[in-house]
Amino acid sequence: MANTMELVQTGKRDRLIELEKKYQTKWQEDRIFEVNAPSPDELNGLSPAEVQDKYPKWFGNFPYPYMNGSLHLGHAFTISKIEFAAGYQRLLGKRVLFPHGLHATGMPIKAAADKIIREMEMFGPDFERFDEEAAPNGPVAPSATPSAAVGKATKGKIAAKSTGLTYQFQIMLSIGVPRTEVKKFADPYHWLEHFPPICKDDNNAMGNRIDWRRSFVTTDLNPYYDSFVRWQMNKLHTLGKVKFGERYTIYSPKDGQPCMDHDRSDGEGVNPQEYTGVKMEVVEWSLAAKAIEDKVDGRKVFLVAATLRPETMYGQTNCFVGASTEYGHLSLCTYRAARNMAFQGLSPERGQTQQLLEIDGAALVGTKIKAPFGLAPEVYVLPMDNVLATKGTGVVTSVPSDSPDDFATVSDLRKKPEFYKIDREWVSIDPIPVLTTPTYGELTAPRLVEKLKIQSQKDVKQLAEAKEIAYKEGFYSGVMLVGEFKGLTVQEAKPKVRTSMIEQGLAFAYAEPENPVISRSADECVVALMDQWYMDYGEPVWRSQAERLLAKMETWTVETRNLFEATLAWLNQWACARTYGLGSKLPWDPQFMVESLSDSTIYMAYYTVAHLLHGGDIFGRTPGPLGVSAEQMTDEAWEYVFCNGPWPDPEPFPKEKANALKHEFNYFYPFDMRSSGKDLVQNNLTFLLYNHAAIFPEDKWPKGIRTNGHLMLNGKKMSKSTGNSLTLREGVLKFGADATRLSLADAGDGVEDANFDEKTANANILRLHTLMTWCEEILKDESNLRTGPKNSYHDRVFEEEIVDLINITKGHYDATAFKDALKFGFYELQSTRDWYREVTADIGMHADLVKYWIRVATLMITPFAPHFAEHIWTELLKESRSVQLALWPDPKRTADRSIIESGMYMRGTLKTIRDAEITLLKRLQKGKKGKGGEDSLFDPKKPKAVRIYVATKFPEWQETCVQAVKDSYSSTDDKVDDAKVRDILIEKGLIKDKRAMPFIQAFKKRMSEIGVDAAFRRTLLFSESEVLKELLLYLKKSLSLEDVEVFYVEEALQREGHGFTHTIIESSEPGSPAFEYRNV
Repeated sequence: MANTMELVQTGKRDRLIELEKKYQTKWQEDRIFEVNAPSPDELNGLSPAEVQDKYPKWFGNFPYPYMNGSLHLGHAFTISKIEFAAGYQRLLGKRVLFPHGLHATGMPIKAAADKIIREMEMFGPDFERFDEEAAPNGPVAPSATPSAAVGKATKGKIAAKSTGLTYQFQIMLSIGVPRTEVKKFADPYHWLEHFPPICKDDNNAMGNRIDWRRSFVTTDLNPYYDSFVRWQMNKLHTLGKVKFGERYTIYSPKDGQPCMDHDRSDGEGVNPQEYTGVKMEVVEWSLAAKAIEDKVDGRKVFLVAATLRPETMYGQTNCFVGASTEYGHLSLCTYRAARNMAFQGLSPERGQTQQLLEIDGAALVGTKIKAPFGLAPEVYVLPMDNVLATKGTGVVTSVPSDSPDDFATVSDLRKKPEFYKIDREWVSIDPIPVLTTPTYGELTAPRLVEKLKIQSQKDVKQLAEAKEIAYKEGFYSGVMLVGEFKGLTVQEAKPKVRTSMIEQGLAFAYAEPENPVISRSADECVVALMDQWYMDYGEPVWRSQAERLLAKMETWTVETRNLFEATLAWLNQWACARTYGLGSKLPWDPQFMVESLSDSTIYMAYYTVAHLLHGGDIFGRTPGPLGVSAEQMTDEAWEYVFCNGPWPDPEPFPKEKANALKHEFNYFYPFDMRSSGKDLVQNNLTFLLYNHAAIFPEDKWPKGIRTNGHLMLNGKKMSKSTGNSLTLREGVLKFGADATRLSLADAGDGVEDANFDEKTANANILRLHTLMTWCEEILKDESNLRTGPKNSYHDRVFEEEIVDLINITKGHYDATAFKDALKFGFYELQSTRDWYREVTADIGMHADLVKYWIRVATLMITPFAPHFAEHIWTELLKESRSVQLALWPDPKRTADRSIIESGMYMRGTLKTIRDAEITLLKRLQKGKKGKGGEDSLFDPKKPKAVRIYVATKFPEWQETCVQAVKDSYSSTDDKVDDAKVRDILIEKGLIKDKRAMPFIQAFKKRMSEIGVDAAFRRTLLFSESEVLKELLLYLKKSLSLEDVEVFYVEEALQREGHGFTHTIIESSEPGSPAFEYRNV
């Protein structure tokens, strides 16, 4: 059942959609978003700086979406960042390039197609043998496919695991694919015929400013792109960035190949975790395990523990197992661990586990084993509540001196041996000091357990905290007390102890996934040790290049930069080849294909030339305008175009054609902004940095990458299974393109999760329609507007506020702070017009200013609501060219701050007086009196008037406080010395004044908000009395007053009689007048 909003009345929306379709058709007919570099003649003799000054450009892009479904609202959110920036950059007069590729590399499409083949074998070509009644309820866990196809212009990409559906064909049916059409999707290439047109239609329906000539499908289905990827990989291989060797990698036994991030339905970002597998030989079986002796035929049997701290093995006092965990195989460990070992050369036959026996952990308790490197050479197997069968081998070495979990468990066992069914002798060994730290001495774990008040092994939360502290303290500050490497720091000793144990045959290297990883084919992945091609990310020289690129690059937020820096700190070798799925062949080893995150790191450069190579044909089946074939685009040709390499001899095609490609690339590259979800920083976006640093000259390194969080819908995570989801197309059909776009802009801009609120989208329909109607009415009949000189005070305020909002909005657009750009360029601008309209009701709005406001409002909303803007611009303002070709309404000056502040003062004063009347009425209703006792004399039902008291100076105590802050402020440190402020207040006798400290705190806050100089400037830029005189008529009318009088404080204090209450008069401050009501 859908949990999204249902619209009732749609007339206004339908009118807006009608206009949107009209202008989308017009833009496409006029090819208005197709952009080319200036001609070589135009650029002849110009330096790169001169080119950008005379012919400025902006190139934005986002990660090309995967073509196994329609774009959802999350896609639209990321796209919108580029789309809004593109619209703004066009207003700045730049040649804006916004291309859109179509990704198909990898496993998802192939896995889904193969699943349909299997289901056709099971149920028939049209699934006619499928029995709905007999079908299992609920989803298969995990799903075999990442996301399903969609029916044209209906639903979007849907993960099978979240739909509640079991089979791939059911998913296809659920999203509108006819039953008779599903079988076509058994061909993976059919997906690439089906979904790209939907993607293009959806983008066009949103009004996105995309140059579709530059679009392309990845994989070897497009021979031009395939040749580009071959060049990229060959160059990286030649540079030594791609290497071959044995390494750990996440691997799918079912697929028979590495399972990289984009191949996973669960576990993206999970890497191999390396352990030391400690071999603990059985010395004497427990009574419950005696029967095993007959099965092993005298062979040695080992319990295998996986540890991250081999340096602590000297302190083993026992070994733990899970009482209910099953153990077996050649070495005693869990099946899961044995499965990992089988792919790491640790079993007789690769990939095959041999189960020697099967036994419960409880039966192993009491078994005596050898403790490799242990100062206590033999220890006992004991039970532990917190042993996880899903982590490590299910066998845990116990070092209670340095492991809080171990110490807590041993303490529990010692307290209740009968309860745990153990012999006291088995827990008789006290903690053995292994290392010492400055903070916790020789017994870190016991000290932490005591400090954190841990009572037992059931205090899981505190133990997790203690474990982290113990590990960091030991690793960074520990010094070895015992063993071969006594006296070395733990950091030095750890690898040496591990190597020594392995060399002596007491341990081996073991690895497993950090967390569970499920492949797209529903396989639980392992860590395999295998020969493979990999990118040598993390190599020191290459990493330093990537770090230098990052340092020069704009990230727009500190959080994004921190994410990149953290990823560069840990990212290392990455498998770049696979044998299953779609993609381009590895040029020098064609049994492999380039994996999907490795062929998508520099394709932004391909956008600059795609339209010349195969413009309009996403598959590159026919040559484009240059007439160059894919076969002619050799590595040498690509190197010439992108990296200034030598032109080959013999030449593959005429050099002037290569120069045309090079010309486009040199003009548009590097890209200026890439927008992406923040989750891609940990892989693809950082790969992008590495690849650009290796392949391109420094002047072609990316200028900026912007990231965003996930998009929620109505404050909740989007989920198809709960009905809380929207595709891009659904959003546009439901709210119209512009209302949807406004809501995407309003959703948020940072790396935290954003929210698309359907109520906001619905309200935006009314906002747009109301504004459009108002503009139509105003421009249709200007007889109600004033003409002649703009000599009203309110005219001046209105004009200056427009100028101010233009400049403020531009600053937010420049910072890609689109939510704030919308706030000031749309909402606040309308509030300014509303005030002007209201305050000039008696004389009328000035025609020139109203038309100026409409022009400004239209241009500033163009990036967000281009269809609405186009209608106002061409139909109402009668401009001959599209608003897409218009320029930003630059006032070429700053606003007059005195007039801006006077306008703020005017509105603020009116609001304060209105609010005060409401408060006064409430008090009178409750029978309370005000601070001057005057309320009882005021009858709100009788004719009333207001006296306003204007102060020309601040109270003396405030001036003293301000001077104290000023005397204590250091411009060098940009800091106020609070101790000095306190001393001055004591000296001035104000330290006990209850008003002083709250005022000073508020003043310091004001310093941070408006700047130090402005805060210390304790004078107004305007005359309060003059502004109030301009406001008198409006005050009288809007508040239904008989009279409004303005007095200076000094003058009012000389008056006597009713209505001149001294306590009220004296409360007035500059910029904050006091006032009181009276009856007349």
